[in-house]
Amino acid sequence: MTEAGITYVHAPEQHRYEIRDGETLAGFTQYRLPDDVHVDFVHTEVDDAYGGHGLAGHVVELALADVRARGKRIIPHCPYVAKWIQKHPEYDDITDWPA
Repeated sequence: MTEAGITYVHAPEQHRYEIRDGETLAGFTQYRLPDDVHVDFVHTEVDDAYGGHGLAGHVVELALADVRARGKRIIPHCPYVAKWIQKHPEYDDITDWPA
């Protein structure tokens, strides 16, 4: 795997932000929309063939930046997204932690 062919795209019809290697889906972070204000991240996954390259962190960063740009708030139900936010306090201002 080379990082040169990797792209990150929002696929709103599938409720996820994707990691793509050409036409191949290499991973994603999935969300649901519980209301008009929140984007609830529920699952992040990277194919084993692409693991260990930091791709999950990159797709989460893209997703959270997009949520911020759209004026929405984050709910991190996904353990990976929750851990990522804890390491990046710049997203605290738009994060609503699950009860």
